Amino acid sequence: MISINDLDFHFGSRTLYDGANLHIKPKDKIGLIGLNGQGKSTLLRLLVGEYKPDGGSISMSKDVTLGFLNQDLLSYDSHEPILIVAMQAFGEALDLQKQIDETLLEFETNYTDDLVDKLADLQERFEALGGYTMQARTEEILEGLGFTTEELQKPLKLFSGGWRMRVMLAKILLQQPSLLLLDEPTNHLDLPSIKWIENYLAGYEGAVIIVSHDREFLDRTTNTTVEVTGGKLVPYAGNYSYYMVEKEERNEIQKGAFENQQAAIRQAERFIERFKAKASKAKQAQSRQKALDKMDRIEDVAPEAAKVNFSFRFSVQPGRHILRMEHVTKKYDQKIIFRDTNVHIERGDKIALIGANGKGKSTLMRLVAGTEAPTNGNHQLGHNVIMAFYAQHQLESLRIENEILQEMIEAGSKRNEMELRTVLGSFLFTGDQVFKKIKVLSGGEKSRVALAKTLISEANFLLLDEPTNHLDMQSVNILIQALDQFEGTFIVISHDRFFVENVATKIWYIEDYQLKEYPGTYAEYEQWQEDREKEAKKAGLPSPSAPKPAPKEEKKQLSTTERDTARQELTKASKELKEVESRVTELEKELAIYEKQLADPTIYNNAAQLKDATVKFEQVKKELDKTNTRWEQLAERVDELESI
Repeated sequence: MISINDLDFHFGSRTLYDGANLHIKPKDKIGLIGLNGQGKSTLLRLLVGEYKPDGGSISMSKDVTLGFLNQDLLSYDSHEPILIVAMQAFGEALDLQKQIDETLLEFETNYTDDLVDKLADLQERFEALGGYTMQARTEEILEGLGFTTEELQKPLKLFSGGWRMRVMLAKILLQQPSLLLLDEPTNHLDLPSIKWIENYLAGYEGAVIIVSHDREFLDRTTNTTVEVTGGKLVPYAGNYSYYMVEKEERNEIQKGAFENQQAAIRQAERFIERFKAKASKAKQAQSRQKALDKMDRIEDVAPEAAKVNFSFRFSVQPGRHILRMEHVTKKYDQKIIFRDTNVHIERGDKIALIGANGKGKSTLMRLVAGTEAPTNGNHQLGHNVIMAFYAQHQLESLRIENEILQEMIEAGSKRNEMELRTVLGSFLFTGDQVFKKIKVLSGGEKSRVALAKTLISEANFLLLDEPTNHLDMQSVNILIQALDQFEGTFIVISHDRFFVENVATKIWYIEDYQLKEYPGTYAEYEQWQEDREKEAKKAGLPSPSAPKPAPKEEKKQLSTTERDTARQELTKASKELKEVESRVTELEKELAIYEKQLADPTIYNNAAQLKDATVKFEQVKKELDKTNTRWEQLAERVDELESI
């Protein structure tokens, strides 16, 4: 499908690819991995033609179509509802729909056989392109990615960057390209949405290339791993877990070959040095020197990431109880987030707070931190508890004119420069890199600086909100090691399942507007949830994790005038609802008549009859759609008025 041959590419004097080769087959599911800065995202941009190779070639079949999800799409803006934005994936079908509507209008003044033939042709092509199901498919994917039915009609511009990215992802998935290019697709997804897209990609007919730091996601979505290293593309015939095992075996073989070659080189060099000046052996020495010069040198295995050793300092030890929050209710206007929930944190708890976005995870974290007050309830911090709060917005508080080392010094940890450089080295800032200014750092580098500042504080209670966002696998591993050595208490919010599994011993989740706890690891929690789902299904009960309706608030006391106005509106709306309902029934019966006529093969022998049935079918269908919409609006309004 696509062949990359002897690819060369440079950024200035820096070589990213040097004679790289890769063949992408039609159903390949490829995980593209490697350290940050090695050229993973650059390869995707080379494939879509944004960048041109400096050497070699990228050739692809003429029928190959590409869909590219990248972080640039965050800036896309539109006043259109998100449903319409995502449906732009069906460009040709939407154009045909417009032509069909224009043709139906033309029938009112120009009723000809040619026009009937044109309409039939347009409808046939429209159906072939899936036009009659495109809205349903769009709604299914958007709701799978976490949008509610009500949100589908809201303008794109009202959503944050992360939610806009989901709309762009939905649009790309609906296009069904022969090759999907996904650059960090899980960065803006919560756990339910990640699981949904995993299932979607499992059945995807085309090829996929995924750049991601989420190991669990790569394991569940890929069957091939390609490592970008040393300017080459090195393939492995399996997912990320397979790669880890195979990589170790290859490293052992390479290490052995390197050491054997080094031993042979040393032996040859000793021979040359000893006999190069001796007449009887000079010719042999020269021959060995030529052989050495021509030898293809085997590279040594790159050292693994160093083991991290953090030295955490607590100026005081906290008491047994870190935090207690009793009977907490939190709501914004009439929207309830928590209702009469309790939070108990003990010294040494390692907690991961998981779940879908919009459930209240970040709100709970702010309530715990005390940066936001509950609507009702008590908040009591334990004795000698010192708290540090890390969240993505804190990246903005980094002083951009500071050098990295200076930023660490000003954090006030009272550590000397050597200690701070050691910490920064653990976070991959070595040598002169500690003198880089904050303003020139990437998002991932800024995250590492902010995390390092959090960890060197004397806090014995850490709150970490999405700490793995923008971190590569090596950096995530460093954070895991650091938290493993942390003897205090922490809560993390994360959608990275590998990270959560390796740091947490308790799982918090939000259900029925309550905070609930599972006393175990993430893997144990997942198995428990699966068992709950199976038991509920077997008993014919709804899913335990399915969203429940919000608890009803006390009704607002209305004045006599307001009650009278509401009653009058209810009477009027109820009357119209009955009329509209009756009209829907009539139109459905009428539509069924024309459907039956068009299903009869004999009608196609009578052009006039076919023309009449086709036109009337489209007219009735359009009126039925409008009437159904009005019925839904009225039914919702009547329900609201009856509850007053």
